[in-house]
Amino acid sequence: MIKGIGHLAFVVENMEKSLSFYCNVLGFKKAFELNKENGEPWIVYLKVREGQFIELFYGGSKEVTTDFSTIGYSHLCLEVEDINEIANHIKSHGLTLDDEPKQSADLNYQCWVRDPDGNRIEFMQLHPESPQNNA
Repeated sequence: MIKGIGHLAFVVENMEKSLSFYCNVLGFKKAFELNKENGEPWIVYLKVREGQFIELFYGGSKEVTTDFSTIGYSHLCLEVEDINEIANHIKSHGLTLDDEPKQSADLNYQCWVRDPDGNRIEFMQLHPESPQNNA
């Protein structure tokens, strides 16, 4: 049976910018890299926590426009201990939040930012009485 979510994958336009964002700003660590058979760089794995990774694929060149009517991927949500702490940390790196910290309909606190390729990332601080905590 399914044990959990193993990884999320993004194809990135500029690996150095993406690694700077995910490692230097968000604090993930590079776990390992895989190369193609011809030796060209292919994938960089970032460790989120034990058994969970973000894969960054080299070679992105075509942007996809997404909004709330686009079918498919919408965003990545990362759970945090303190919503204001992560918001201030992100802003201290010169990034602009799409949405400042606020409480949502599910009682949780959230704020939003985009990675270098425009992928939406939600940061969420769970409220003790939220439906997620009580599910």
